[in-house]
This record gives sequence, structure tokens and C-alpha cells, in this order.
Amino acid sequence: MRFLFKSDTWQEIFSSISKNRVRTLLTVIGVLWGIFVYIAMSGAAKGLDNGFERQFETVAMNSLFAWSQSTSKPYKGFRTGRRIQLRLGDIDVLKKRIPEIQYIAPRNATGVFGGSPALTVRGQKSGNYNVYGDFPVYTKIATKKIYDGGRFINEMDIEDSRRVCVIGERTKTELYEDEEEAIGSFIRINDIYFRVVGVHKFVPGGGFESDSDIFIPFTTFNKLYNKGDDVDFMSIAAFDDADIVKVEEDVKTVLKSIHNVDPTDDRAFGSFNLGEIFGQIRGFANGLTFLSLIIGAATILAGVIGIGNILLISVKERTKELGVRRALGATPAEVRNLILLESVFLTLVSGLLGIILGAATLNLVNNLTEGSDFPYTNPTVPIPYVIGALALMVILGTLIGLIPAQRAVSIKPIDALREE
Repeated sequence: MRFLFKSDTWQEIFSSISKNRVRTLLTVIGVLWGIFVYIAMSGAAKGLDNGFERQFETVAMNSLFAWSQSTSKPYKGFRTGRRIQLRLGDIDVLKKRIPEIQYIAPRNATGVFGGSPALTVRGQKSGNYNVYGDFPVYTKIATKKIYDGGRFINEMDIEDSRRVCVIGERTKTELYEDEEEAIGSFIRINDIYFRVVGVHKFVPGGGFESDSDIFIPFTTFNKLYNKGDDVDFMSIAAFDDADIVKVEEDVKTVLKSIHNVDPTDDRAFGSFNLGEIFGQIRGFANGLTFLSLIIGAATILAGVIGIGNILLISVKERTKELGVRRALGATPAEVRNLILLESVFLTLVSGLLGIILGAATLNLVNNLTEGSDFPYTNPTVPIPYVIGALALMVILGTLIGLIPAQRAVSIKPIDALREE
């Protein structure tokens, strides 16, 4: 260990490096580039993963949405083009037949499936907004952030078909004065008065509704629009360990059996599988991380081999010098350690510079994308992974350094002194 702290040792190392500045610099860049690629690509993959999680942070990851369309095949005497209508009774059947389903929220809406938004009036102000009829269970699938003092739809609202509503913060801005309290006040939706019980906050990318949508009890909505037990679409969340793609297939299969649809008819029901999209994004991110590991490792190895070649050349050029050291009493271990230390030093410095450059690049990209709609945030690489990559570099640097070190040790003093 004392060998490491001798000033002569480091003077010798820096002297050797300074004699081959261009070659050393190019080799250091090669090693630096390898760990930079690994840090940058791994961090980018994590940033992309984090970005999509933030984009849909209020929606259950393992969820999907299903709705009815028109049949494309005749079946059991029913003609082609028959319009299917989902019913409330379908919910219980789906939950009984598909145990992987955790929550189902039947939903109705105006202004979403081709209908017109509802005219909403507050005093002298008015606007047209989408209105959703919902059950409280919907918040289990897509969380709604409600301002303090307010709430979302509850079970009593459903049972009593109460005329209450939750408005968006943009709706509040457009219908109310700046300091006016919305909660407890009344607004008129299609000439029917509703009491405001909550104001939901807008979360960028958080879900599929906007900051102007209005939510009312499902039962109240169906009475208001005379829909009976009709359902426009369903939000479905499966358990975390469930195969969401299979759940989607099972949902469509069960709905086809309920509504007498040909099992091979792929157009009768539509769906949007958010869980599958999340899975694909995570798969892409994992693939990018793995690719970065392969490319980074290959580049690092190439750079470390370059360091070994430089040291071999250095040993060749310093043959006479090393012979003199041996003749003056330097032991083979001291000569070997000198070459190994130079190899490890170059590798370690290259790795640290690559890590710093990679971290700076990730921070720059994060700052450039912050506040934008691009799904990218907080690109990071776990510290253990960084330390592991650096340790691998040091190990490789040590192993590669053994070759020129052994070459230096094998030089006989008498032969070296004859070298011209």
C-alpha cells in the first residue's frame, strides 16, 4: 500500500502519460464513451418510463376501456349492422365470469361519443361542457384530485339520484368570479339545477378527461337523459398480476355471449387497453437499458484494450529505463505494480469522466423537456448500477494491465541496458 502514496510512483506515471498525450487521450475517450453511452441510454430509458407513469399517474396501470359498436356478422337470426347496447346487468356477469377483474366502473357521457356537450349556466355566465355519469368506484380506476373542502360522487348520491356535481377547475374559472366559492353553490345543466360538491384539479396527462368536464351521479345522469340502465362504456381495472391482454379478450368474449354476437365478430365491441400500452413502454425501456449495457460494455472493453496496447508500447519505449530501475534494485513486484497502477488510474479517470458527462447530459435533457408534453422525467441510473459499471472497468483495467506489466517484469536488466 505504501507504493501508492510514494511521490516517485505518481511522477513516473504522469511522466509516462505526458510522453504519449495524444494516444492516451484517444484511448481515454474510448473508455469514457463506453460508460457515457451506458449512463445516457439507461437514464433515458428510465426517464421515458417515469414520463409515461407521470403522464397517466391517476389511472390504474393494469386497466382498459370497453364500449359497444355495431355487429359485422349475422348471428342467431340477427342481421349485420345491429347496434349493441351495454347494460348495467353486464357488470355483474363480467365480474362473476372473469375473476381477474378488480374494479368495473360503468360510465355514461354526453359530448364524448358524438353527442353534444351540455349547456351549463351559472348566473349570467354559461358554457358547453362534457358531462359524465359515474359511480364512486370510478375513482379506484382513475383517481380524481379534489380541492380541499370538496368530494367526489358517493354511494348516497347514487342511491338517491341526487342532483349534485363535481366540476373542473377550468369550469369554475369560466363560470365563477375569482374569489367566489363554488362548493355549495348551484349551476344549471340542461335547465336542471345541480349543487356543486367538489372541484377536481387538473393533472397534466392524468387520465382522459379534461379540466372542464363535469361529473354527476350515474343514476341521475340516466334519469336526466332517459337512458334507463344503458351504459355507454366501461372502465375496467384488473389485479396487478393479471394478464391484461387476456382480460381484454375475456371481456369481449363474455359480452358477445351476453348480447348474442358471433364469437368471431371483431367489430361488435371496441376497447382501449392502457395496461398493454404500459407493458409495451416498459418492455421498450427494458430493451433500451439492456442494449445500453451491451453497447456500453463492448465500448468499454474496446477502450480498456486500447489502454493495454498503449501500455505495451510504453513498456517497449521505456525498456532501457525499466532496465536501469531493475539494475538499481527495483523488484519485479514494484515494476509490475507501477504498470498496473497506471492502467487502473487511466481506466478509473476515464470512467469517472464518463459518469460525470453522462449525468450532465441527462440533466440537460431533463431540463429541456421539463414542463413539455413529452413523456420524459427524472432520468436516473441507480447508484449500484453506476458503481458496478465503474468496478467492472477497474477490474478490466487491472486484467488488461497484467499483460504489459508481465512484459515489463520479463525484461532482463542486462538486455535492457544494451537497448539503444
